[in-house]
Amino acid sequence: MIDSAKLQYGVHLTIMALIENKKARFNYEILEEYEAGLELFGFEVKALRKGHGQLEGSRVIVRGGEGYLVGATIPPYQPHNTPKDYDPARTRRLLLTKKELGELGGYENKKGLTIVPLSVYIKNNRLKLSVGVARGKKKHDKRETLKKRDTDREIRRTLKTE
Repeated sequence: MIDSAKLQYGVHLTIMALIENKKARFNYEILEEYEAGLELFGFEVKALRKGHGQLEGSRVIVRGGEGYLVGATIPPYQPHNTPKDYDPARTRRLLLTKKELGELGGYENKKGLTIVPLSVYIKNNRLKLSVGVARGKKKHDKRETLKKRDTDREIRRTLKTE
């Protein structure tokens, strides 16, 4: 997915998704989205730019006034050139403003809400993480989503053949 928009100063803003957490939008109802930077090693950045990495099963926690990405797996870009003590599933710090951290901390303390990573993308040559405040869907809501997806697919198929 590549999206390009023109800013008011004539600079083009390019956004390119690298990794998506597809299950997050199916399993959760996203209430609010935030954009965060990631604190990464150089070889992790290279691996993400190649599209290697996994967000499934990961979450975001706020502790001590800082946000952390927990459970995301980023394999090394070149396994033989990485440090021997490197952990692909290590906890990574998120770069957010104090205001955003306060809001996310408030959401985290509310019952029934969780903070999930949605995607990693490149924005102006920097890696960003899209984070969503989410509420878990019930089984019947998931069935509704599947039904809606199937009907939309059928409609597109009939329009395409006409």
